[in-house]
Amino acid sequence: MSNELIEIIGPAFVAGLMIALTHAPLGLEVYKRGIIFIDLAIAQFAGLGMVTANLIWQEPAWWMVQILALGSAIAASLVFRMTERILPEEQEAIIGSSFVLAGATVILLLADQPHGGEEIQHLLSGQILFVSWSDVIFHVPVYLFILILWFKWSEHARQGKLFYLLFAFAITSSVQLVGVFVVFASLILPALAALKSKQKLPLAWTCGIASVIIGIVVSTLIDAPTGPVIVLTFVLTAVTIRIATEPFSNLFSTSLK
Repeated sequence: MSNELIEIIGPAFVAGLMIALTHAPLGLEVYKRGIIFIDLAIAQFAGLGMVTANLIWQEPAWWMVQILALGSAIAASLVFRMTERILPEEQEAIIGSSFVLAGATVILLLADQPHGGEEIQHLLSGQILFVSWSDVIFHVPVYLFILILWFKWSEHARQGKLFYLLFAFAITSSVQLVGVFVVFASLILPALAALKSKQKLPLAWTCGIASVIIGIVVSTLIDAPTGPVIVLTFVLTAVTIRIATEPFSNLFSTSLK
């Protein structure tokens, strides 16, 4: 493998692995709470903040983009926390509607832009192979901070506003690195893969790490868009793990109930 190729996929591997490690426990908690679409909604609001920053300022500084992206994600997460307390039975519908609202707003903002279609594609499928070491250095501390809080102060990190704030921080970084589709896949599919296992987190980590590595390698070999390939590998890996950990007869009998 050439040094040039390593320089390209090295940051992508590190970013992808940090996302897989961080998203697995968050995804399990999301599935446990029954708020499956919160990741899509918050990712879309973070993306809305990014798009807004680029429309307000010509070539904005990185901190300008971060402020608007993170501010949008935090605002959405706090609204979802409020609906969890006030309208728990309607929360999932509100989250789904919020995703549609943010997505439609992004499309409207970019409708008259010369490269609007490219920006929407970038927001959805990401460009992980364009991640640089400087991007990794900037975002990795965010993931490390979240993981430390999650495992060292787990009782606090999984309750109340703190969970939603940690989620907003994680998604804001992830959507910039890999796009909305991979964010959703890396949160939900490992959780589904490990659903019936007694060792849920190790299995979810295995699914996430394997999917990222295989996805990046395959996309590089066949010269295909990396984000969509990673999503496909998440699906295939999750299905394989689920079948391997739960006999097919059990899956079939469950589907008939």
